[in-house]
Amino acid sequence: MGKPNLSHKFGKGLPPKEFIESMTKNQSEFQANYDSFTWSNEEDREFFESLNHRDDLRVLILAADWCGDVVRNIPVVFQALEISGIPTEVLIMENHPEVMDEFLTMGGRSVPVVIFADTGGHVLGQWGPRPQHVQEVMIEFKRLNPDREAADYQENLAVARQEIGKRYGEGTESHAAIIRELRELISGY
Repeated sequence: MGKPNLSHKFGKGLPPKEFIESMTKNQSEFQANYDSFTWSNEEDREFFESLNHRDDLRVLILAADWCGDVVRNIPVVFQALEISGIPTEVLIMENHPEVMDEFLTMGGRSVPVVIFADTGGHVLGQWGPRPQHVQEVMIEFKRLNPDREAADYQENLAVARQEIGKRYGEGTESHAAIIRELRELISGY
């Protein structure tokens, strides 16, 4: 079954700046990640800048300020979309559960989810909740730990989260991967 049409959600989210200003958790860390962003190569920057002529794309981002992946990844997404001129809105996950439930990750609610749609609200694609090289850890964890009630589930989850932290790297290491993945995704539209 295909993804739902999301045109009814256009105008219902927060603009990026308003999302940052409304954060009650992790705001300073989010802002620091936003401020520390730099383009790792000029070609990527030019690609996103070249999207300014496109008036056929819209982005909705499912997010929550309490989520570490949002704090790490969305500042990079905001920077890329900002210079692209693509209208972008943030839907707070808890306020839009019906949308969240259409964009589950391995059967669970994981944010962020960056949803690309056309002006008619048809979903073209999505990115998230993490760069692929980081998400691999969670995929493997879920494969090896299908029973959430298992005695060692929480212990194994803690180990997986440590590895996720390592894969994100120090500071801005994962930014280039996020930009590359977004570029590949948008290039298909």
